[in-house]
Amino acid sequence: MSRFIKLLSLLACVAAGPVQAASFAGAVSLPDGDPAYGAMVTVFDEARLTRQTVYTAADGSYAIRTPYAGRLGLRVRLAGYRDVTKEKAVEAEDVVRVDLALERFANLDEANRALSASAFNARLPWKDVTRDRPAFVSQCNYCHQLGNATTRLPLDHDQWMAEINKMEGMLAMVSQRQKSTIADVLSRGFDGKPIEAKQSYGASAELARAKVHEWLVGHGYSFIHDADVGHDQLLYGTDEGHDILWVLDRDTGKVEQYPLPDIDLPRGGIFSGMKLPIGQFTGKHGPHSMAQTSDGRIWITNALSSTLMSFDPATKQFRTYPVEHDALYPHTVRVDADDIVWFTIVASNQVGRFDPKTESMTVMRLPHNGLIRWVSDMLFPTLMRIGSWFPDQAVHLNLSTQRYFGHSILAFPYGIDVHPLDGSIWYAKLYASKIGRIDPETLEVKEWDTPMVGPRRPRFDANGIFWIPAFDEGGLMRFDPKTEIFETFRIPAVAEGEYETPYALNVDHRTGQVWMAANNSDRVLRFDPETRTFFSYPSPTRVTVLRDFAFTDDGQVCSISSNMPAFAIEDGRPSFICIDPDGGAADRAMIGH
Repeated sequence: MSRFIKLLSLLACVAAGPVQAASFAGAVSLPDGDPAYGAMVTVFDEARLTRQTVYTAADGSYAIRTPYAGRLGLRVRLAGYRDVTKEKAVEAEDVVRVDLALERFANLDEANRALSASAFNARLPWKDVTRDRPAFVSQCNYCHQLGNATTRLPLDHDQWMAEINKMEGMLAMVSQRQKSTIADVLSRGFDGKPIEAKQSYGASAELARAKVHEWLVGHGYSFIHDADVGHDQLLYGTDEGHDILWVLDRDTGKVEQYPLPDIDLPRGGIFSGMKLPIGQFTGKHGPHSMAQTSDGRIWITNALSSTLMSFDPATKQFRTYPVEHDALYPHTVRVDADDIVWFTIVASNQVGRFDPKTESMTVMRLPHNGLIRWVSDMLFPTLMRIGSWFPDQAVHLNLSTQRYFGHSILAFPYGIDVHPLDGSIWYAKLYASKIGRIDPETLEVKEWDTPMVGPRRPRFDANGIFWIPAFDEGGLMRFDPKTEIFETFRIPAVAEGEYETPYALNVDHRTGQVWMAANNSDRVLRFDPETRTFFSYPSPTRVTVLRDFAFTDDGQVCSISSNMPAFAIEDGRPSFICIDPDGGAADRAMIGH
């Protein structure tokens, strides 16, 4: 019933929406003439700055209503087949029938260019997968995909060592042995030779109901880490590399940018001693995550300057609040029912609490989880200070225990969320594979080991169930705080032998559906807790890396493409992305197809 009501609401919005709209309908067929199920039909606006996509039904049919007019581009895409593109000059309010026929690839090289990164990194020749691959998955797949066309170039062992050294200067935590092993495997595995692979993204009736909206933003070096939906329904994006807050009006397509105020720090902020890539990082703050309080202010964690910042959408003014307490890398931020701002501080194993009314900042140390991590927690701030004396040299690595122990030296409290029923604060320690609860009054902490490795950015549903993505193991975890019992679910891959890297998730409290990133294979997943079923939504854009999700009032789930570097994305730049689970169905009903 709720879906029917939503569809009626969507139809009402469409009917009341912009009159200037061109629509397309038709059918997509496979080379043998059979209907193409789950194919993506994308319409590009005349300037190629925005686009909308729907998915074909079991009979190959599609219908899409757009706000565009002029000379528009159409493209049909389906895994295993060559793209087919057309251009159509259309007037506003036109309904144009366009049938499209997919084609076979001319050769294996062409077919390989259409594969996701997961097809290539799954075939890397590990001598001991259980022992050696976990460090690679954990440390080489989170800033970007490793295996796409930009990152699978044939390099020799020394060249890969140089690349890993570069990544190590950006907080990749690998031991000397792990570095050498990874370089050896990559030099042998990414040899430039074509591979045989067949991927399937799981067509479904649910997929055929959906519609995807994309708006290009920024440039090839933009690193827009997170997106959020404001109370005003605008989309906000934090450019961690360039100290910019990007703002998109979805109705008009207008994009604005607001530079963060300067601060008396060098490029890279507190992390100036690291080897941050020139061009990719020009800023000092490193805005990372966002959350909004009831007064409308948006709160931003600045990872590189170790500050908390507010932005007032009404006045466009920023205010900066130092975190101090040797805090290193403020990360994910959430707001509780009392407008208290809570945020993780990953590199120093802390959680911050800020009261906007009193402007009081509290920073609490989390359990160290072992002697080595205790040493790292105590030593790391000093290493960063020493490193800042030698900008861009990464001298801290010469003293870091990671050279011996890899990423296990840090606990890395990463994601955080607020329990919707009792107001308690919950976090996930990515490298320690733990979740924890903070009593908001006493600040007492309790932790649990997770059954799967790599809990990253978790969220609560409306009933107080904690949903946790297991990045390192390609899984989803469910934790009930009342019973303290975990359940685990393995994410289905797009091909046998491939693995997934679920970075983040969010739960729509209205529907209970869990939406999560599947960054290794260019798709978004939806998990239905009632049926224990995963639904796959392939991205219309290759090299799609998403780091958080937010929901609009009309039920769309939104994010920002955040692969670093952005020029590796198919468009050569990031885009805001929103999936409307019922937008395709609304278009079909409106067009009558």
